[in-house]
Amino acid sequence: MANAFVEQLRRNAVALISLVVAISSLSYNTWRNEATEDNRNQRVAAFEILLKLGELQQVVFHVHYDKDFDRGNPRIGWAYMLTINALAQLLPDAMQAATSGLLQAWGENRESLADSTASLEIVMQALDDTRNQTLVLLHSLE
Repeated sequence: MANAFVEQLRRNAVALISLVVAISSLSYNTWRNEATEDNRNQRVAAFEILLKLGELQQVVFHVHYDKDFDRGNPRIGWAYMLTINALAQLLPDAMQAATSGLLQAWGENRESLADSTASLEIVMQALDDTRNQTLVLLHSLE
């Protein structure tokens, strides 16, 4: 009986090895596709965040330097902030922390941006921190 099993194993060794290779290849390919899709989603969200940060920075500049309250309207800034915050939910915790800091800085300083250099510096520092964290994330993706 044991000899019959060994004989069957020997006769079907190529098929068994092929089956193991096929299953492990399929497993690796599935894992790689999932990792690639996750990286793609993070990359797209990070690029969108960079774009929205630039647009938010324009709002800040309009309100502080130009005193243009149409293009520098805090409600426009809130719309960008909410979008940035929502996109950060797709990203690692470090990005969520950076955008939380920006959200807090915006919330506390948006009304005084027109007249206060200190408020401008706080918001700009939070913008820069978020931008830098986003770039770190992009560099870390495979």
